[in-house]
Amino acid sequence: MMYDGYQFWGMHFVWWIIWFGFILWIFALPYRIPGQRHKQDSPLDILQKRFASGLISKEEYEEAKAILEKDRITS
Repeated sequence: MMYDGYQFWGMHFVWWIIWFGFILWIFALPYRIPGQRHKQDSPLDILQKRFASGLISKEEYEEAKAILEKDRITS
């Protein structure tokens, strides 16, 4: 039986398609996948973001931070 090296050309083509799809999937994968677990922001993280964006003043930030730290110690 002589096939001249072309006996599996069809399967070889399928593997190229699979590899191309796999590489495309890796690089086109979105950062946040639905259903994937991700760390939620703590209340202190949210407070820091609000202060950094200018939504609250320094006094409000310090007051809320003191309350959150007090709650964390008692919990």
